[in-house]
Amino acid sequence: MDQLSQIHQELARLEFINDQLQSERAYIHDLLCAIGFPEGLKTIAAIANEVLSEEDSQG
Repeated sequence: MDQLSQIHQELARLEFINDQLQSERAYIHDLLCAIGFPEGLKTIAAIANEVLSEEDSQG
């Protein structure tokens, strides 16, 4: 297999992985919104950062 076809094969693999990850992210975001986190992942990230900040200030 020549180098160009290897590059195309790797690109296709990475695009597939990217599509899978985007689908997973969207699914998790939708689940979080459905259970009461108004902005889904953004809300969870803000909460996690707040918890970490509190732990840093206490410890």
